[in-house]
Amino acid sequence: MTSAVPSVQMLVITKRFPGVLANDHIDFSANAGEIHALLGENGAGKSTLMNILSGLYHPDQGDIHIHGRRVALRSPRDAISLGIGMVHQHFMLVEPHTVAENVTLGLDEPRFLLNSGQIEQKIAALSEKYGLKVDPEARIWQLSVGEQQRVEIIKMLYRNADILILDEPTAVLTPQEARELFATLKRMAAEGHTIIFITHKLDEVMAISDRITVLRKGRVVSTVFTSATSKQELARMMVGREVFFQVTKSPWRGGQAVLRVEAARALSDKGLPALKGVSFAVHEGEILGVAGVAGNGQRELAEAITGLRPLTSGEVYLCDRRITNQNPRQILDQKVSHIPEDRLGMGLIPNLSLSDNLILKGYFAPPLGRGPFLDQKAIDAHCRELISRFEVMAPGPDSSVKLLSGGNLQRLLLAREISCCPRLMVAVHPTRGLDVGATEAVHKMLLEQREEGAAILLISEDLDELLSLSDRVAVLYEGEIMGIVPAQGAQVEEIGLMMAGTKRARPAEVAA
Repeated sequence: MTSAVPSVQMLVITKRFPGVLANDHIDFSANAGEIHALLGENGAGKSTLMNILSGLYHPDQGDIHIHGRRVALRSPRDAISLGIGMVHQHFMLVEPHTVAENVTLGLDEPRFLLNSGQIEQKIAALSEKYGLKVDPEARIWQLSVGEQQRVEIIKMLYRNADILILDEPTAVLTPQEARELFATLKRMAAEGHTIIFITHKLDEVMAISDRITVLRKGRVVSTVFTSATSKQELARMMVGREVFFQVTKSPWRGGQAVLRVEAARALSDKGLPALKGVSFAVHEGEILGVAGVAGNGQRELAEAITGLRPLTSGEVYLCDRRITNQNPRQILDQKVSHIPEDRLGMGLIPNLSLSDNLILKGYFAPPLGRGPFLDQKAIDAHCRELISRFEVMAPGPDSSVKLLSGGNLQRLLLAREISCCPRLMVAVHPTRGLDVGATEAVHKMLLEQREEGAAILLISEDLDELLSLSDRVAVLYEGEIMGIVPAQGAQVEEIGLMMAGTKRARPAEVAA
């Protein structure tokens, strides 16, 4: 990682949006052959800064130099022509088209006739060179999320990008896919590419980067060599205070079963068996964690409990009252809260205001609504109280939800779901995509609900999170529970074996 002139140099970059100063006089540089991590809380300005470098946004102030030459980036086409490519957190792919068609989409050549054989051959060569295994003839909808990300990277390499920006690249990847991605990025950096890696995951930063620039509230806090810092120091720079990576919780005191699931069976969206006789219970003041590799029935389980997916057989009870296959309104009326996996697609309505989203579950009843009429004064007071209590950073209750960062979206969602004083909370990946400060806040909220006696079903792919928050951990594999173990003293090796399909020796604990 040596370069006389930085590949990328951004000087005094300033960018404002209505009510928000996203980038405040930022100086940033990255060199050829280095992996430079851009670290910060959700909403710190990381993506905005890189969207400027990729030509999507125009800075209100500042200069950009590429390989020592001052440039004007008026569009993503300008950025691509200068060798800058960005892989966005939400992929920009056309699902019905093939890999080859997506890779060449928007290029000037070929203009009329597509030489698919030649294109596929070049894609195959890039795949081989960088370890990005993908079938050029496959259609995007047929690929896993990890494979789709490889297509995005190949698309940039096909365009001869030597400066590659990745925005939260591991947010949707399994640990195995993340390791494969890191190997690819290190190979690319060794060949002289400049890799800019936007993230908030400290373990990843320490594992892969050469240097780190930390942003907080739109400003640069510091740029440091990875070898000269620590997770604790980075967390302090990110959030401006000490962050505690270990959670403390009181021992579970026992209590009656709030949720009982008995021999539940359900189908996936493709009509295939997704749940195969699942049985367990969650008690008052208990967090039951559900571990497993993505796609083993976790989503279907959460949806079956909350009324979003019918059971083909089996029963679900809430405080000994049968709620099997009731509709979502009937279930939420019994004080069941749901933190869905897709916070912006299912949990919140992005084009509505904060206020509208906060009252979605209570607008029809006093004090927010009286008959067919809304009490605007009561709604305003209710929403301002929740925004303040849950520290949602937004210009005001009338702001559009789609303008919020990931951490603030999750705070808003939790504010609504917790404010109804739930008996049962079904939380699916509640900290996915969140920075260390927002994750700490979510953990605190969940533990507070546990202390107040709520039963919590916590579905997560983060084993460390499950073991630190849960009282017991159930392992789901191909729609079946392999076993349930106490979280305290649990052996990671045993859980790993169950995640791979090995049933626990004492299956009687499954229905405990």
